[in-house]
Amino acid sequence: MIDETLLNSLSAKEKELFKQGLEDLINQTYVIEDEYKKLNESYTALQDFIRQIIEVQPNALWVLDEKGDIFLQNSEAKKLPMLLSQFPLQEMTKEIEFEGCFYLLKSVKQGDKRIITATDITEGKRHERLVSMGQVAAHLSHEIRNPIGSVSLLASTLLKKVDPSIKPIVTEIKKSIWRVERIIKATLLFTKNVQINPSLFYMDRFIKECEHAISHYSYTKEIHFHFTIPHQEMKGDFELLNLVLQNFIFNAIDAIEESEREEGNVSIAFVEDPLFIILHVKDDGKAIENKNILFQPFKTTKTKGNGLGLALSLQIIQAHGGRIDLLENPKGFQIQIPRL
Repeated sequence: MIDETLLNSLSAKEKELFKQGLEDLINQTYVIEDEYKKLNESYTALQDFIRQIIEVQPNALWVLDEKGDIFLQNSEAKKLPMLLSQFPLQEMTKEIEFEGCFYLLKSVKQGDKRIITATDITEGKRHERLVSMGQVAAHLSHEIRNPIGSVSLLASTLLKKVDPSIKPIVTEIKKSIWRVERIIKATLLFTKNVQINPSLFYMDRFIKECEHAISHYSYTKEIHFHFTIPHQEMKGDFELLNLVLQNFIFNAIDAIEESEREEGNVSIAFVEDPLFIILHVKDDGKAIENKNILFQPFKTTKTKGNGLGLALSLQIIQAHGGRIDLLENPKGFQIQIPRL
């Protein structure tokens, strides 16, 4: 508020100068206000830009304040809220296993903020493990196959000469040997990456091969097998696809063995489709407990198994350009391969 007495005491010239000065001050205030708005808009735009940069990062990223509280994080980081709590803030880098995956966490101090990133290195770890396992498997297969071959030969000879009451024991020995050889083969296949050798064959060949494999597999319950596979030509790697069907059959047998029922059913049924070869493998055994780890190598919920069967089966089907899907009621799997 301007004092009127002071204003009246001014001369006309002083009043003009005062008026001009006041107008300049008001105009300058408008300019400053306008510049502040532009600066605030620029700051907001910069914040949005930084958030977008953080958001498009493929890795989880957190920005912490001086108290260690989250100042900023992207959507990948929001998916892993408990991972950050396992990282000691005084460390610069650390590998952490979290919920079945491996992460490499790195920390950088920037002013009063700390930037932490988490990179999923699970595939790299898996590759390292496969390379290492492949070397071990190759060595072991060489060391094991020779004595296993000798034991198998002796068991076959023994089966012809022993008392009939002992024959079931020798038969179980032969089945166990067959199982060891099969595990060695599956491990070597899985670690070397599957390469298919497609050729034409009739699908009903699977029936005889599966029945032969079942005769070598040990189980105690009354299990009925139902195979409805037509005499229809298809193209694929017969040996590898046969291995897939055997894996699913053995899984089904194990599920029935672990169930409370004293008998069960396993079926393989062909589903007619103009574009795909589709097979359904079903059983009425124990329900699948953890569907999230079904196709993860070395992960199994069964008391019997090494966790490689389904992982290898998926590799083989994918090498044929196909897919495997879980079925419900009754439970089972759908194998789908493009017709070649």
